Amino acid sequence: MIMRADSAHLPTIVFDLDGTLADTAPDLIAILNVILEQEGVAPISVDRARDVVGAGARAMIMRGLALSGREVSDQRLGELFRTFLDLYANALAVETTLFPGAREAVEALSQAGYRLAVCTNKYTMHSRLLLEALGLSHHFAAICGRDSFAWSKPDARHLTLTIEQAGGNPRHAIMVGDSKTDIDTARNAGLPVIAVTFGYTDTPVDQLGPDRIIDHFDALMPEIVSLKAASAA
Repeated sequence: MIMRADSAHLPTIVFDLDGTLADTAPDLIAILNVILEQEGVAPISVDRARDVVGAGARAMIMRGLALSGREVSDQRLGELFRTFLDLYANALAVETTLFPGAREAVEALSQAGYRLAVCTNKYTMHSRLLLEALGLSHHFAAICGRDSFAWSKPDARHLTLTIEQAGGNPRHAIMVGDSKTDIDTARNAGLPVIAVTFGYTDTPVDQLGPDRIIDHFDALMPEIVSLKAASAA
């Protein structure tokens, strides 16, 4: 049985979404390939996800084109970006799945009294729709995307304002992410960060200096407890 603690004494746990909670690459790459086809560019395989996914849709389109040595004007990039967003909104949970143990970890944290939030550079509408489709949205007190505020990761204000929107204390939280952007965001906010090894970063997380590293969500709760104990020491 999970013992529920007084949430006032627990840190807010803030998750990244793509590459952390959910393996979104199959659907992102599928839509990207539609865009590339419009430009006469060969499709890319999902195993190239680390090369293109993780920095937002606009950067993903640029990277996808660059793999074939192509560039487009800023105007055309804007057009492709808007098309991508429209297409993705209707196909964001076709093949996307939660990473192993993610659902159980989120449920366990929620039951234990932790306040949970999502801070992602994915657009807010897409983030909410995806988490609803995955049956996880009700566990999060705030789901904040790149358009929720005037700032986005790695700016610390994206994270601290997400924590505030969730009703938490911006000085008493832990970030969980998969990339340099997530680690830099936590560092900029002066908060500890747990990195997962199975995300989309092109630099192994053990080279990026997070406070803790996990290979599976089974290890998340113990590491959170460890960080909480360390901060209280």
